[in-house]
Amino acid sequence: MILFTRYMNSPVGWLKLQSTETALAAVSFDSEKAENSADQPNILENAESQLREYFAGERKNFNLQLAPEGTDFQQKIWELVQNVDFGATASYLDIAKLSGSEKNTRAVGLANGKNPIPIIIPCHRIVGSSGKLTGYAGGLERKRWLLNHELLHTPSTTRLF
Repeated sequence: MILFTRYMNSPVGWLKLQSTETALAAVSFDSEKAENSADQPNILENAESQLREYFAGERKNFNLQLAPEGTDFQQKIWELVQNVDFGATASYLDIAKLSGSEKNTRAVGLANGKNPIPIIIPCHRIVGSSGKLTGYAGGLERKRWLLNHELLHTPSTTRLF
């Protein structure tokens, strides 16, 4: 699979966007900008545009063709995570129950940690059963920032965590 790369600066640092010709394959947190691919498919421009709208508080749902690589179980978990609304959270236990077994909590956490498209597949919205912030591949400070950002742009006065 040929991947194209585009870097964008964001409130949570540099984001490296990678795609095929037609679908977003990965978003990763980088410490600095590197070289963009010479070719820039429309999907990368669309992804950056939608992420900018998200960070500006103007977008709550993404509308992008996604192609995350993972096992069938991981794919299932990432689909469930995409159903957690902007400004809301769910626990690992909630997702485990939705996946078919509340005993899968640890597996849900591992799958969530392998999410190759954070922010867009909003794994930051998954918290511990007590509401405590736990694990985030991008670091807990980024998770806290993303959740606070969504809280700021949600009409509800209920705390997310």
